[in-house]
Amino acid sequence: MNKKINTLLFVLGATLFNIIVALASFVLLLIFYVRVLHPVIQTGQDWAFALIFLFSIAISIIVYRIVLKILIEKVNVEKYFDPIFVRKGSKKKPPQNPS
Repeated sequence: MNKKINTLLFVLGATLFNIIVALASFVLLLIFYVRVLHPVIQTGQDWAFALIFLFSIAISIIVYRIVLKILIEKVNVEKYFDPIFVRKGSKKKPPQNPS
């Protein structure tokens, strides 16, 4: 496989991983709320779903960054992946013949 396909597969896999972590943390936080906090706290139930949703997104971002940092330390990124964004001035020009 070439670098562009590796990059595409990595982005798709990382996105899928992030969605799975967000859903799993949402379900776990919802179960925690229903079993532990709901019987104890009777006020503010309207905001519970929104806060659980926001916390699950925050947890997924934190987990994603930690896993990505570990992956970058273990894998030579430049060897296997093509850069997604390239600066305009970073393209190398072919050498010109001095005539």
